[in-house]
Amino acid sequence: MANDPDTLRLGGPQHPLPLDETRALRWLADLSEAAARAGLPRLAALAGGRGADATRLAAVLDLSPHLNAALLRHPEWLDALFDEEAGERIERLTASLDALPRPGTGEKAMMAELRLAKAEISLLVALRDLFGAADCAQTTRALSALAEGALRAALRFCLLDLHGSGKIALPHPEAPERGCGLFVLGMGKLGGGELNYSSDIDLIVLFEPQAGLCRDPLDAGEIHSRLVRRLIRLMAERTAEGYVFRMDLRLRPDPGAMPLAIEVPTALVYYEGSGRNWERAAMIKARPVAGDIEAGLAFLDELSPFVWRRYLDFAAIAEIQSMKDRIDTHRGFDEVSVAGHNVKLGRGGIREVEFFAQGQQLIAGGRAPALRSRRTDETLAALAEGGWISRETETEMVEDYWFLRRVEHGVQMIADEQTHTLPADADGIERVARLLCFPDAAAFGAALLERLRRVDARFSQLFNEGRERGGAADEGRSLAVRLLSGDEGTDLHTELERYGFARPGDILRIVRGWGYGRYRATRSQTARDRLADVLPRLLAAFARAPDPDASIAALDKFLGGLPAGIQFFSLIASNPRILDLLAAVITAAPALRETLSARPHVFDALLDPAFYAEIPERAVMAERLDAFLGDADGYEDVLARLRIFSSEQRFLVGTRLLSGTIDPQAAGRVFSEIADLVLSAAFEAVAGTFAQRHGTVPGASMALLGMGKLGSREMTARSDVDLILLYDHAPDAEESDGEKPLAPTVYFARLTQRLIAALTAPMREGVLYEVDFRLRPSGNKGPLATHFDAFVKYQRGEARTWEHMALTRSRPIAGDAGFSERVRAEIQALVCGGGDRDAIGRDVAAMRRRLDEEKPPRGVFDLKLRPGGLIDLEFVAQWAILSGRAGPRWIGCPTAEVLAAADLGAPQAGEGLARAMADLTGLTQLLKLGPPEAATPQALPQGLSDRVAEALGTGTLDEAQEKVDALCRRVRADFERLLPFAVPA
Repeated sequence: MANDPDTLRLGGPQHPLPLDETRALRWLADLSEAAARAGLPRLAALAGGRGADATRLAAVLDLSPHLNAALLRHPEWLDALFDEEAGERIERLTASLDALPRPGTGEKAMMAELRLAKAEISLLVALRDLFGAADCAQTTRALSALAEGALRAALRFCLLDLHGSGKIALPHPEAPERGCGLFVLGMGKLGGGELNYSSDIDLIVLFEPQAGLCRDPLDAGEIHSRLVRRLIRLMAERTAEGYVFRMDLRLRPDPGAMPLAIEVPTALVYYEGSGRNWERAAMIKARPVAGDIEAGLAFLDELSPFVWRRYLDFAAIAEIQSMKDRIDTHRGFDEVSVAGHNVKLGRGGIREVEFFAQGQQLIAGGRAPALRSRRTDETLAALAEGGWISRETETEMVEDYWFLRRVEHGVQMIADEQTHTLPADADGIERVARLLCFPDAAAFGAALLERLRRVDARFSQLFNEGRERGGAADEGRSLAVRLLSGDEGTDLHTELERYGFARPGDILRIVRGWGYGRYRATRSQTARDRLADVLPRLLAAFARAPDPDASIAALDKFLGGLPAGIQFFSLIASNPRILDLLAAVITAAPALRETLSARPHVFDALLDPAFYAEIPERAVMAERLDAFLGDADGYEDVLARLRIFSSEQRFLVGTRLLSGTIDPQAAGRVFSEIADLVLSAAFEAVAGTFAQRHGTVPGASMALLGMGKLGSREMTARSDVDLILLYDHAPDAEESDGEKPLAPTVYFARLTQRLIAALTAPMREGVLYEVDFRLRPSGNKGPLATHFDAFVKYQRGEARTWEHMALTRSRPIAGDAGFSERVRAEIQALVCGGGDRDAIGRDVAAMRRRLDEEKPPRGVFDLKLRPGGLIDLEFVAQWAILSGRAGPRWIGCPTAEVLAAADLGAPQAGEGLARAMADLTGLTQLLKLGPPEAATPQALPQGLSDRVAEALGTGTLDEAQEKVDALCRRVRADFERLLPFAVPA
């Protein structure tokens, strides 16, 4: 780019307007004289003229005493911009800090060099910001890079000086920071790379005691703390050249008691045992900015479980709101205004945008790693990408955030003060407005108020508890308090009748029990306070159920089983839209209610937009499971996270079944894919942990077979899993190669026992799956794990027809890929081996006849056992595969698909049975949400009855029953046609 000798390379289209043009021109003349005295003729000429750069500089000189002083004191900094673009110069000067300290530099010279670099870079950053050559995001990045570079240089000086005096021994004096074990965490805006113009920098200094920096470990604490005190002096002490950055170390653990430099083990114990939500929020932005960066990253990785919770944490919302309320109360921020308004802490200000983002990060960041961003704008983008907020909200909040940040910078650039408060007088507001290139204070005020009000509305929408007080909200809470406190006023009966309850006295007694803290969920005062906040909405939602009084009784039963209430009531407060769905789950689906009562965090799955928007494909679920397990803290945590993931996903499918937003016939595939993923991950974790102690058997291969409904991809909400573990190993293998070697037979048997324990052990998060290994050769009498050769020998020589029928629903779900294919091929050969068709048919028919006699159905909705029900259809499909009427490719496929593909003689016979299977399977999926004994229409909750009728396309449950009866009669007729000896004369 060719240089114009008369133009400064500042760029930008914006032109600040001076308050007093005459005064501005006098300041410009002073700049021209200062340039002439310094021997800078180009700058003297520019400032003596009336060009665009001159008039912009005149306005800055008039509006900002701080920038005025820098320009007049160091005109050479401005003159350099005739030859070098301002942005490039900022980058070069910042990079030059990495060469400090130079050999032989003393403390005084080091302090001067840092301060002059800071002053020049800050001036150039300010001019680019004011003239529009850099947007606010670029400005904050440049200021953050400056702070980091200066901090690293100062720390290197301190480390080298202590090393030279013999107080410490650096492992790499040529690169002092490498391996030293001491690191500085940048917190707040420095950690996020969002530093403001006159910001101090929030830091935490930690060190690894085992790094051995100090010759005497007992002196480590004192030596490191002295180093920090010297670092503060180098950076923050005011000299003739000014200061570099003010430093604030109050975000460190327990600042009143802890030293300035804290040992890493001490900090970890504090956070894990005493850390609070505001400290979790602070750690979101934490980033190693100086010292041993690798040690800093390792510390943050170890701290990750403290910051990023496995569950959605809605209690954090209330705490963040409380923090903001305390700020408002302490500072007196009641209204949105212009004069005297604090654009950081006031209503609608920067802090509300940050809390808006951080609050949702705390809630969901443990589950959604994409939200773990340090920068506010990037977090808002991730929230929109994940569906937590709309794109419109993201656009508005990001625009408003950077607008407010620019206003903040304008306020600070006037006098280089760490302030966020707009002037209270009209002249002061006018000065800020013109510095920010508004024509006058009125235009600036209108733009600012629009932004503040929009942020305030968005913030209030998310943190609805704190600002809903007053009016109807206060009246609702007053009613809730009276209901919970035992007030006997007759008007309470009237209020409850107004909600729609027929027996207000009974409802009042139930609600009063909650207020008395009879359940664990309402025992604490905090929980009862949260309940009081949401009770009016809770009552309204449950009153909309088909039987309002019964719905409250069901809610009472649910609350009685909750292990705790604070999180649950906070969840409802933050997400009132879920109340109708909650009411449906509690009143109509006992299976889901039991899951929710035992593990209320499963509701998280419905609140994560990425999960609730659609039933995800297997690859998407696998990606999410991998991310969720990615930061698991050891084997036990892996098992806990698998339980969380599985229960949430199954709960999600169940609620969508209940709400009618998923086709019931598709649910079996999704339930089975969830099991596939979880069982595979559990198997991998178990095998890996087992191998750590016992090693591996030479040449070993394993395959975990899914059987039954898991094998045929037809699982329901209540399904357990049928499994067989097959293995092979080198012929000459005698024992495993680990610390505790085992013979192969013992090795695989114990590994299988460990797998069963991993799946069935009752943890806080519940049981993963109930497991059945009885389909293995010889059933319960045989070994838990089966050698592949023994399996093949048994199946070829001893297995009965029912065991081959079971294999038609088998498929490998975990283990070694090559061995799994070998197993799959052998099963196909076994099952499709061309046996005696008539004999197979007689065996299948006889089995069905025995079931008719020994296990009669319990009612019309016992769809498994009733004649013409699921067993009839499953047996026909299995018979079709065994007799060659359906090819080997259909092994391990859903029954409906097998029937549709089978050659059953009559035209479209298979398709008709496939449709019947699909209808009965879909109905079964719904019925499994109900009570276990729900085999008759009378046993179904009303809400579930309505859903069953809807799924069958009928108006009433009686009509649904008639439709099922007709369908089963047709199936039984087809069964008898295909297997005429199934039912004796």
